[in-house]
Amino acid sequence: MADWRTNLLAWYDANKRDLPWRNINDPYKIWLSEVILQQTRVNQGWEYYLRFIEKYPTVASLASAPEHDVLKLWQGLGYYSRARNIHAAAQSVVKNHKSKFPADYNSIRALKGVGDYTAGAISSIAFNLPYPAVDGNVMRVYSRLFGITTPVDSTEGRKKIYETAVELLPAKNPGTYNQAVMELGAMVCLPAKPDCLNCPVRDACYAFSHKKVTEFPVKQGKTKVRNRYLNYLVITNSDKILIRERKTKDIWKGLHDFPLVESEKPVQETKFVKDKKWEDAIHILKPVIKEISEEYVHVLSHQKLFARFYHIESAKKPTTIPTDCFWIKMKDLENYAVPKLIDLYIRKKFVK
Repeated sequence: MADWRTNLLAWYDANKRDLPWRNINDPYKIWLSEVILQQTRVNQGWEYYLRFIEKYPTVASLASAPEHDVLKLWQGLGYYSRARNIHAAAQSVVKNHKSKFPADYNSIRALKGVGDYTAGAISSIAFNLPYPAVDGNVMRVYSRLFGITTPVDSTEGRKKIYETAVELLPAKNPGTYNQAVMELGAMVCLPAKPDCLNCPVRDACYAFSHKKVTEFPVKQGKTKVRNRYLNYLVITNSDKILIRERKTKDIWKGLHDFPLVESEKPVQETKFVKDKKWEDAIHILKPVIKEISEEYVHVLSHQKLFARFYHIESAKKPTTIPTDCFWIKMKDLENYAVPKLIDLYIRKKFVK
């Protein structure tokens, strides 16, 4: 093994973080941790991981849970397709593998929501199989270490780094090596202000020796962010409130929010009320505008949401409501899985 890899493993052994999913070989728990930590910082994902393991200690218990409960437990983590995918994958393990997590790479890779990285991590860590685990941290480490100028967000760049990872993967303890590279990226080889002076592989690093650390990894460019303007109708009648289940192929599928009027441009709130912009969505009998919220801004990976909530008291329940909407008691709002944006409003408005 090359000297830098020896140095890396020695550094990892002395400096690795004590995480609840470390030093175990349970593929179910490793899988859960890897999915939770996608697009999520460790300090945030930690508590979610512990809650999931407590409520669903086995893949069978997760598979038998209602999807609504899984989404509710996931609430606040974002990227909710991950929650739906782990639920579907757990059901697949129960159905196709007799409730035993598969032990070969191809079967793991075939599970819903599992990509090359997650399959490689589970295979190498849980089963000691020789597959690399290439996440964003690993891509950053290798691009700097070897001065890879091909954009990491391109097909060619991802392929080049994956092939590099395959070549470097040791036959002995591949899972430990994979975790060491990932840990280096998480703790030392940071996106901004990397701690090069304390890096165990700096002597072998192209970017460090050429004083080009900030130039790697190379990227093609950011995806354009789309602005969306959401005008929510918070319709109440006595102690009831109208909510909606999001069923279309859009953000937050399977979660709940309120009846919505989406506009292409910002709408002045007084004009929205005066023109009864909600009429195309729902006819409200004798509406009384109780309150108009301030504007909430919520940023997703490729979307920026501008939301305003119109609390409207209806003298009588509308005779016809959209098919994806239904009435609940206001006190039961907390029982429904909602996006973080909606949760912020609910907690400010309805939770005492």
